[in-house]
Amino acid sequence: MEERILNNKKLEEDTFEASIRPDSIDEYIGQSEVKENLKVFISAAKMRDESLDHVLLYGPPGLGKTTLAHIIANEMGTNIKTASGPSIEKSGDLAAILSTLETGDVLFIDEIHRIPRYIEEILYPAMEDFSLDIIVGNDGTSRNLKIDLPPFTLVGATTRAGDLSAPLRERFGIISKLNYYTIEELEKIIKRTSRVLDVPIEDDAAIELAMRSRGTPRIANRLFKRVSDFALVLGNGSIDLSIVKVSLERLKVDELGLDDTDKQLIISIIERYNGGPVGIDALAATINEETSTIEDVYEPYLLKLGFLKRTSRGRVVTEKAYEHFNIKKEDTLF
Repeated sequence: MEERILNNKKLEEDTFEASIRPDSIDEYIGQSEVKENLKVFISAAKMRDESLDHVLLYGPPGLGKTTLAHIIANEMGTNIKTASGPSIEKSGDLAAILSTLETGDVLFIDEIHRIPRYIEEILYPAMEDFSLDIIVGNDGTSRNLKIDLPPFTLVGATTRAGDLSAPLRERFGIISKLNYYTIEELEKIIKRTSRVLDVPIEDDAAIELAMRSRGTPRIANRLFKRVSDFALVLGNGSIDLSIVKVSLERLKVDELGLDDTDKQLIISIIERYNGGPVGIDALAATINEETSTIEDVYEPYLLKLGFLKRTSRGRVVTEKAYEHFNIKKEDTLF
């Protein structure tokens, strides 16, 4: 039952994101360097009448990797097929996906770092030579089957580029890192979402929302949706600064975009480990979160703010975090 609820929630979020997703590279806001380079690579591929080189996009979650994959397919005038690393467990899973591709198609694999190593080895010839070598049959009757594939573009997305094996990483012709967005870029994204959804938002409200969105478009759009709910029920449907502040206070999102989990993480290190250092496994057990969730979702932004430091002995809370949460260091001494 819980899994079904979680799946339905994810489906609702995916549907919402798809409804506001830009279709072209010119509509895409932010990541200027990545965007301009992709424009060149896509134009060159179309001029040569070839499929685009394989693309690896990496960076924290919510920065637009999936959106860029769809834009690449749109700009190339081809279809996109999507999969996720954890869902590809057997060689047959990969073969089934690859066999449906047509010339020039984009295959988008999210969380590509989670593909099993033996599946990677099957992917290498598919990426390099557009051929698929698989073993079919049981022991004693097994045989090697080679399938020719049409030229295609693999777009891989990962939050952990360091977890990719070197042979797989080297097979991508285009490797781009996505960075956190500026407040000005997030403001533009919020105003675009406002126009698409036909929910008016005032300029100062858009800026406030942008400031609390952790430099992440997905969070900006998610908060916009929640704030629009408050505006509809508590106001006249239009989003102003007072509605934003009331909404985010009730959602427990502070002026830097930190939520209850961020606060719990920092306070736990201060109160239980005297500010650190503390190992990631011990920290995860303390706040009852997965280590991967801490490393992928919470830590990058806390590191960016300068609230956390990674050391050889573990995570350490900085002076800035003590100041933000109004805690004196001597208060933690026993």
